[in-house]
Amino acid sequence: MELLRLEEAAAALAEGRTTSRALTEACLAEIEKPDGEGKRAFITLDREGALAQAAAMDGLRAVGAAPSPWAGIPIAVKDLFDLKGQVTTAGSRALADQPAAADDAPAMARLRQAGLVLLGRNNMTEFAYSGLGLNPHYGTPKNPFDRALGRVPGGSSSGAAVAVADGMALGAIGSDTSGSCRIPAAFCGITGFKPTQARVPLGGAAPLSYSLDSIGPLARSVSCCAILDSLLAGEARVAAQIPPLGTLRLAVLRNYVLEDMDAVVSRAFETALQRLSAAGAGLVDLKLPEIEELPAINAKGGLAGAESYHWHRPHMERAGDLYDPRVLSRIKRGAEQSAVDYLDVLAARRRLIASSAAKTSGFDAVVYPTVPIVAPTFDALKEDADYYRINLLVLRNSLLGNFLDRCAISLPLASEGAPVGLTLLGERGGDAALLAKAAVIEGLLAQ
Repeated sequence: MELLRLEEAAAALAEGRTTSRALTEACLAEIEKPDGEGKRAFITLDREGALAQAAAMDGLRAVGAAPSPWAGIPIAVKDLFDLKGQVTTAGSRALADQPAAADDAPAMARLRQAGLVLLGRNNMTEFAYSGLGLNPHYGTPKNPFDRALGRVPGGSSSGAAVAVADGMALGAIGSDTSGSCRIPAAFCGITGFKPTQARVPLGGAAPLSYSLDSIGPLARSVSCCAILDSLLAGEARVAAQIPPLGTLRLAVLRNYVLEDMDAVVSRAFETALQRLSAAGAGLVDLKLPEIEELPAINAKGGLAGAESYHWHRPHMERAGDLYDPRVLSRIKRGAEQSAVDYLDVLAARRRLIASSAAKTSGFDAVVYPTVPIVAPTFDALKEDADYYRINLLVLRNSLLGNFLDRCAISLPLASEGAPVGLTLLGERGGDAALLAKAAVIEGLLAQ
């Protein structure tokens, strides 16, 4: 189907050039293509429910009662969030026998209140615990790039990214604990946004890390992400004041995030910097020595290890044999941490948040590659040792946004090979400002 941006779809609906049913049927057709990735990008497809929602929105729009300009736009939702009457499996067989949700998660309720059509539940890494996107229970959707060879989609919001990239939905909602919106966006050539954690309520979402989890959108553009973010946050949509590119002062992070970078990412990143500089943006090289402490800080599994173990203990006792062994082994590492270990990580986090903020406060954003490598092939991950090594490398750069509790967005870059993402890291609570700056940078990079 034609890949409409949310503003384009809203305008077409308002002007009567399309209907919610037409948009929804087009998405369903893409999802249900026999040779497509829909059966792997979605764990559950709510065909009848989506069509009923679309019909309701068309009816309301016909009498001038559409609940928002975005009413009737079809999107997808990661299988991590409660939707009333549906079982939240979080990509696992271990939760398949749990009761259906009594209510929508608060963030999902906001989407419904705005009239968005929820197509179904996207596939994901089990319990959101990997940046690669593999799921042995429900299959793994293939990255849109190089499908004949077979590359991973990135995780944990794997199905969300593939659904958007393939036109199965006009946007999707994911979670992001160490990059789970931004990594698959970078790997699949779309845009992914991670808000400051407190911006979107986490209730009704199966947790990975209480300290690091956040909820954000994956979509075709910055403006699409900004629209979905405003709905998730329960804020009125305000037209962004796009700053002139020549007024931006960007810090180019030159330590830690550039290690072990492959040639395709390196060339795309440096080309992007050259274009930004030529367009008048002020680029300043920056080093943050403190972030090099992160491997040592998280050596025992970090916040995600301890906090996931806390939540999963009863489920592991009941159905641990149904877990993906690679996910289960990471969760069990949380048992190795003492209370002192956990408190040490929290203290280190507070220290790094304060020290890095002092060094970056004078910049409009910090820029670096979202992931230092392009999407690996499935074959490269067959051995456990390779899987764990590559997973840590894929997660490394994007974890910064979560550990420092900042907003961050990944923009697609032109490259000579597989898709590459550029991260803009904003300040804590500076979400609207970051999205406005990302919009002007997106325009340059898309040329």
